[in-house]
Amino acid sequence: MSVFISVYGKGGIGKSTTSSNLSVAMATLGANVLQIGCDPKHDSTFTIAGELVPTVIDVLQEVNYHMEEITVDDVIRHGYMGVDVLETGGPPAGAGCGGYVVGETTKLLNELNLYDAYDVVLFDVLGDVVCGGFAAPLQKSEYACIVTTNDFDSFFAANRICAAIDFKSRRHEVRLAGVIANRLVMEADGTPFNGQAGTDLIDTFCDRVGAKIIGRIPQHDAVRRSRIAGKTLFEFGEGNVQPYLDLAEYLLNEPEKYCPKPMTDREVFSVISGWKGEESPTKPRRTTPSGDRIPLDAPLVAAGD
Repeated sequence: MSVFISVYGKGGIGKSTTSSNLSVAMATLGANVLQIGCDPKHDSTFTIAGELVPTVIDVLQEVNYHMEEITVDDVIRHGYMGVDVLETGGPPAGAGCGGYVVGETTKLLNELNLYDAYDVVLFDVLGDVVCGGFAAPLQKSEYACIVTTNDFDSFFAANRICAAIDFKSRRHEVRLAGVIANRLVMEADGTPFNGQAGTDLIDTFCDRVGAKIIGRIPQHDAVRRSRIAGKTLFEFGEGNVQPYLDLAEYLLNEPEKYCPKPMTDREVFSVISGWKGEESPTKPRRTTPSGDRIPLDAPLVAAGD
């Protein structure tokens, strides 16, 4: 029986790096893995395949959008450690809807009977906009994982993803497996360098939405350099792959899953940073030309005074 996992996270958070290393880690542990990149940038799987693979959109264009003419070999490429990859792609920037392509790809894979051909199907999904087609992988997945870092901005996307999981779980099997804490600055012994670079904010977020950290990925320059080389950390041969192996083993062994309790956007401000994130409803925010904030009780000065 296949295990379906959707990995979401804020753009630039290291989601695709985490997903590709996780896929190879699962293959290292013996699983037959398919990773599906669900982003118009189509850069989820190049470190596994060693190239930017043709996307579903590319193939559809070649057959004049007759989906019934597409075969498995048209859209699947074989990569490192036997991991198979597929990229949905999307329309040119500023034209069309990338989410629609993701939704149609999930249907195509079903028609090609690919879902039952693997032990693990991992969706690496654009996480800033969890709507429409970009939410389609949640309808197929059993587990959802959220990649985040210990900085304030990442929690807005994480909270929206929790809201999407909560909504989809009412009619589908998907549940939250947990949060993957990425880019943690650690001492040599594995302890946090300081509170800010540890997991203090992630812990606060998890406590509030009812989640838990299931993976801790240290920040290491080898990860950056492996991406430049077009390889996963496993093939690159530097850095620490054990956190990915630990996470893979956890997800392959029927992990606990649950429904998150998302916050409102205002609550994210209050819970994570301790302020309400709102101005007085009767007094607009004002700044000087240099950008310095003017106290709200300062007198207004007419132009030219």
